[in-house]
Amino acid sequence: MFGRGRKIAPYLFISPFFVGYAIFFLYPVIQSLQLSFYRQVGLTNPPRFIGFDNYVRLVTKDALFIKALTNTTYYALGSILIIVPLALLLALILHSPTLRLREFFRFLYFTPNITAGVVVGIIFGLVFEEQYGLINNLLLAPLGLENVRWLRESRWIMPAVILLGAWKWTGINAIYFMVGLQNIPPELKEAARVDGATRWQVFWHVTLPLLRPILAFVLTIAIIGSYNLFAEPAILVGLEGGPNNAGMTMTMYLYTRGFRELKMGYASAIGYSLAVIILVLSVIQLVLIRAFRED
Repeated sequence: MFGRGRKIAPYLFISPFFVGYAIFFLYPVIQSLQLSFYRQVGLTNPPRFIGFDNYVRLVTKDALFIKALTNTTYYALGSILIIVPLALLLALILHSPTLRLREFFRFLYFTPNITAGVVVGIIFGLVFEEQYGLINNLLLAPLGLENVRWLRESRWIMPAVILLGAWKWTGINAIYFMVGLQNIPPELKEAARVDGATRWQVFWHVTLPLLRPILAFVLTIAIIGSYNLFAEPAILVGLEGGPNNAGMTMTMYLYTRGFRELKMGYASAIGYSLAVIILVLSVIQLVLIRAFRED
């Protein structure tokens, strides 16, 4: 009897985690998947099974969903093509052994990541203000350029959100890259230089291939974060996305359908469509950078 109790004890200790996981994550995920095949408006109305109609409507009839998907993809491309290269460049600079106060700069570039998205949105709402904003007054005015209506013209809204994202996420991504750079044996770089390789050749043929696991991680996190963007654009331009819904993201659209209009089945379909898009894009980028290749 005592021996049986000793065998059961470890499972009793870890059971609260699995019970909580099942109640607060697994059950909602399964319930949401089931709900995506129903039409339910409100919390008390009985759901009606409609099959794949919610998903078909998203793709063929919902222009606002396509708009939100386009805006979110725009931001994701900015994250991948602008923020990630900036982070890698910053990591290379901070990794330089001749740089003084490296630890201070590492802390400085990490702090935006621990700032709440709502606070960041409020601050950048002032930064992008047309008349008195920091960018227009300190950067554009001295160059003789006209003030940009960052949050009032549809063409400037997503560039403004990308600039915000660059401020918030470049630093933490640079720290990820720095960890990878520190784990590269210096002997490999020295051997390449002895063989006559230039700095660019050392970076392209030695450093970058050895950073592949970190690059895969950063790109995956960038894709997931981009398609889950909510707080910052919601604070900057509101849940409607500003003029012509130019700042509407997929999570903002999901929130509008689910918690404002209480279209629970339709919102569940949006959520699972978002999950599938993130999964597909993550796998594609992992294949493109050959993350599964064994060297």
